[in-house]
Amino acid sequence: MRRRHLLPGLLLAPWWLGGLVPRAAHAQTVELSTLKLQRDEGALMLEFAVRIALSRSVEDALQRGVPMYFMAEAELFSRRWYWRDERVARVRRSWRLAFQPLTATWRVSLGALTQTYATLPEAMSALSGAGRWKITDLSELDPETRHYVEFSYRLDTTQLPSPMQIGLGGQPDWVIRIDRELNVPPP
Repeated sequence: MRRRHLLPGLLLAPWWLGGLVPRAAHAQTVELSTLKLQRDEGALMLEFAVRIALSRSVEDALQRGVPMYFMAEAELFSRRWYWRDERVARVRRSWRLAFQPLTATWRVSLGALTQTYATLPEAMSALSGAGRWKITDLSELDPETRHYVEFSYRLDTTQLPSPMQIGLGGQPDWVIRIDRELNVPPP
């Protein structure tokens, strides 16, 4: 009988000690401050801005010289009632953030363009948005069909070194992601 009363207390003990934290207690690490679509100069353009709060483990990895890759992706779909929605266009941008220990600077690379920053917040602001990002030409859109864009911004852990990828799937510290859906404004 004594063991029956002891068992529930033992199961709850890690939670009292802070060992088990409910998923809802983890703060969102990405906040979308701007996301809008507009028709301009014969093209459908996307503008976005995010605020990112890096977890301690991601910052530690960066300080140790592990580069992090952030990816923004936008997919344009046309709605269909008779089948799955049709993907009209897909665009991606990938930023590489790395710390240079010899010069104590931060580097942000977007394709062949690389810029150096003195502090991590300056570097994070460089990879946290895009203005006038072309999704597709307006000639690709059927005026009789409704369209929408699925937008996502995330830390791309698939580009981390292989030994680091083991076991990252369940760690909330490494989940930096936000997804939204926007309707394309009518002409």
